[in-house]
Amino acid sequence: MDQTAHNIQQQIELYGEPLGEVVRRVAGPLGLTQSALAQVIGLSAPMLSQLMSAQRVKIGNPAVVARLRAVSELADLAVAGEIEPDHLPDELDRIRAATGAYTSSTTAQLPRGAVHSLGENRISVAPFATPGGMPAPTSHPWPSAPGGVPPEQAANTTPSARAVVREIQDLFRAVASAEEIQSAAAAAAEHSPAVAELLLAYGTGRTADALAHYEKHHA
Repeated sequence: MDQTAHNIQQQIELYGEPLGEVVRRVAGPLGLTQSALAQVIGLSAPMLSQLMSAQRVKIGNPAVVARLRAVSELADLAVAGEIEPDHLPDELDRIRAATGAYTSSTTAQLPRGAVHSLGENRISVAPFATPGGMPAPTSHPWPSAPGGVPPEQAANTTPSARAVVREIQDLFRAVASAEEIQSAAAAAAEHSPAVAELLLAYGTGRTADALAHYEKHHA
């Protein structure tokens, strides 16, 4: 395996998908160029390019992780038609101004859990894989956009399949490393192949693969 392929695999284990795929997935629905997205999340354009091409593996700043997570959730809402296009600029401005509210340091593991308002310019975002010691998300994955779901109703809003999948990924990656999950899957494969498949899909696979598994078994 060459270095780039190795780095991409590390990003998948950390974030659920390569960062290049994350950027391409979110930029289009939000109408952002790569440079504009870098500005929103607080990275230089060259640094974001290095992460996308897997020249670099990790995002070292937890606040940047938080903003990228928030942008990812916003893109999901845009794709699902759950937020008006006219509201996107305001939401992006809010993300740009926000700081990640972390209680402990992290090496920048990313998905995708809940985003909670914590005041005018602070958000707390479970990264694309929840760091150890962080509390599990407990409320709606995105604060209501203007004209959207009122806060008091947010807890009763059915989460999207992608949000559920990310929560499952967060749980697996919070309790075990990719190597441990692969070992557990190998041990279960002979007698419980479906369990082994589940472990690999959510514990070490890409978010797209986990989503396909979820939709297949959650009809």
